[in-house]
Amino acid sequence: MADVYSSRLTDADAEIVRRILAGDLAAFELLMRRHNRRLYRLARATLRNDADAEDALQDAYLKAFRALAQFRGDATLATWLSRLVLNECFGRMRREARRQNVLPMLPHCPDDEEMSFDMDPMNAHDDCAPDQEVSRAQIRALLERKLDALPVGFRTVFVLRSVEEMSIEETAESLGIPEATVRSRHFRARQMLRESLSEEVERLGPQLFEFGGRYCDRIVAAVLARLRQL
Repeated sequence: MADVYSSRLTDADAEIVRRILAGDLAAFELLMRRHNRRLYRLARATLRNDADAEDALQDAYLKAFRALAQFRGDATLATWLSRLVLNECFGRMRREARRQNVLPMLPHCPDDEEMSFDMDPMNAHDDCAPDQEVSRAQIRALLERKLDALPVGFRTVFVLRSVEEMSIEETAESLGIPEATVRSRHFRARQMLRESLSEEVERLGPQLFEFGGRYCDRIVAAVLARLRQL
């Protein structure tokens, strides 16, 4: 079996493939758990629907299990799995497009320089009070809605680069596109997200730092308590 594996496979990946091919289902479970989060995010970014992403990922895993004997190691295991997931997602999109008589198109954009974008602006505060947890959930939901609004070519690049923190080379290999296209789409995705979020802030401006509810009650109670001590 040694000739099956090239230098693109790590020793750990080569071992897990050998175990799966030997009929070890526990090894395949380990493979899924290792790659689940990244592959689910990739499927979710492509299909924009939680249930569809889960279904596509499950089908891709089944295809991976059946095709693993033909895996020659000319790409990393992570890249190979990413391609299977994307193929499954794009196949579903094409079938849906035919049903709707619409052909999905990936828009082209010019190459641009890299810029930074923080997907989670509250990432530095992991131990949050309940109010902060609610705020984090709301911000995350807002970012997900805005990301869903991007064209699929930009969404997938953004998720792999900014969320999964894959390199430009890894992203290009996973998506089967040139590195220059990865740079270009990553830049444009961040730019479009910034513009979209800026519009949202302007729309919600009057509601920012809204005062009421328990904030009001807490302040009133504290002041009354201090007054009683006078």
